[in-house]
Amino acid sequence: MSESGTSHRKFMAIAIEEAKQALAEGEVPVGACIVMDREVIARAHNMREGYSDSTAHAEMLVIREASSRLGRWRLSDCTLYVTLEPCAMCAGAVVQARLGTLVFGAFDDKAGAVGSLYDIPRDFRLNHFVEVVPGIMSEETSELMKGFFTGRR
Repeated sequence: MSESGTSHRKFMAIAIEEAKQALAEGEVPVGACIVMDREVIARAHNMREGYSDSTAHAEMLVIREASSRLGRWRLSDCTLYVTLEPCAMCAGAVVQARLGTLVFGAFDDKAGAVGSLYDIPRDFRLNHFVEVVPGIMSEETSELMKGFFTGRR
């Protein structure tokens, strides 16, 4: 269930707000939200440092929150917005959660699993195929990542 380009920008802006929160907390600035029926039902940002948990990526946390709120693990009527192309773990979780659509901002040439290194959500060999809309607000999301890593060097 895909949204229009205007809606994509609206919801990606919310994911960017979450990424900025992650940045303020010293986390890699990745943010996400899940939308159902044009309403945000869950939002999260990276919390690996805060939780001391390598799986606490924004996507994993937002999928857990949406599933908890809806009382179900199948999210086929939902759209995930995330500021960075998901890694293999998160792309796998997108498939396992049966998300209908994945919208992301910046590509990740080093770890991306939705077109850069792999294409897990669109792999027809798997049991679920996810609609993917890449590159939404990619300049803004790329700048967040570049700024974070430039500041760490």
